[in-house]
Amino acid sequence: MPEINWYPGHMAKTKKILETQIRSVDAVIELCDARAPKATRNPDLVRLTGGKTRILILNKADLASDAATAQWLAYYKKYGVTALKYQSVGGRAKEIFRFIENAARPAVERMKARGANKTVRVMVVGIPNVGKSTFINHLRGAAVAKTSDRPGVTRSNQWVKITPYLELLDTPGMLWPKLEDQGSARVLAFLGSIRDQIMDGEELATQLLETLLRIAPAQTRARYKLPEDAAGRLPEELLELACRGRGWLLSGGRCDTERAASLVLDEFRAGKLGRITLETPEE
Repeated sequence: MPEINWYPGHMAKTKKILETQIRSVDAVIELCDARAPKATRNPDLVRLTGGKTRILILNKADLASDAATAQWLAYYKKYGVTALKYQSVGGRAKEIFRFIENAARPAVERMKARGANKTVRVMVVGIPNVGKSTFINHLRGAAVAKTSDRPGVTRSNQWVKITPYLELLDTPGMLWPKLEDQGSARVLAFLGSIRDQIMDGEELATQLLETLLRIAPAQTRARYKLPEDAAGRLPEELLELACRGRGWLLSGGRCDTERAASLVLDEFRAGKLGRITLETPEE
């Protein structure tokens, strides 16, 4: 597959805006995808927000392996990073609000001493498609931030009032200008953080099947009705095997590999194969 890179113009603009607005917020919430906590963290965001109290949210934890998520939380604790897991649907917000309260307490108390109530402002950052807008909507209890299952939907910053004295800043997803680690770039593509349109979908789905057969062989074979020796087959055979296993066929019994590629990617992203994590701290 050709080198993967996707850095639309609005991301460069977003970076400049974040550099300006970071000074006016009390804390930062960074979201990553619990299925790939390393690949889905933008090192530029880590540097940009380094001077603020931060918490890392391993979002979509309901789609990831519980055991792997526990390993990641222990890893971040070891290195002094405050991290929590959070479900993409129906997550519990109590710990998030507790973090915000603790982070903003000094500023709140200073304002209270002056006889005023402070509005706490928190910036929510992350790469495309990690669920920032859905996360904010859940904390708000209403659909106020625009959401989608594809990257690049949020194009501008949006302040969302959560309570009378708490506002969250929803920011566009931001990648870094050059994805030098192509292994991580493939993971981003598997998760839908990079637009599918810039890649060969069949090649990407084939690479995903290869990865899933290594990480979760039983689940993958069962989902696509693959033979026991599927992991040892040539890569170009895998999509055809999935086509025949699931009946994705055209007239004359020809494999509909274009449809298969789209469905393999969509089903993984939606958790249809079960709870699978693509990387562990040891790797």
